[in-house]
Amino acid sequence: QVQLVESGGGLVQAGGSLRLSCAASGRTFSRYAVGWFRQAPGKEREFIATITWSGDWTHYADSVKGRFTISRDNAKNTVYLQMSSLKPEDTAVYYCGANLIPSVTATDYAYWGQGTQVTVSS
Repeated sequence: QVQLVESGGGLVQAGGSLRLSCAASGRTFSRYAVGWFRQAPGKEREFIATITWSGDWTHYADSVKGRFTISRDNAKNTVYLQMSSLKPEDTAVYYCGANLIPSVTATDYAYWGQGTQVTVSS
C-alpha cells in the first residue's frame, strides 16, 4: 500500500515557477514509477510527466516539455515536479500517482494523492 500527499501548489504570475512535491508513505515506494497529472475544471485528467522507480528515465507531455522537470529522491520517499515559465493554461489541480511501471494513462495508476491546486494569473 502506498499513500501519496502532494504539496507546493499556489498562486503564481505567468512566467513564474513552482515546485510541487509528492511525498509517499510505504517502504516499497522506491519500487514504483510515479506520474504527475493535472485536471482543470470540466476537463479530463491530463498526463504531465512520469519517472521510473530508479529515476533513470523520464517522459513529458509536449505541452510541458522544456518547462517542467520531474525528479525523485527515494531516500526521502519524494517525487518533485519543478515547473517554470508557467502559463495561465497550466492552471489545474495537480495529482501524483504511483504505479509499478511508468505510464501516460491515468487509469494505469493504482495509487493517487488528493491533489494540489496551481493557479497561474495572467
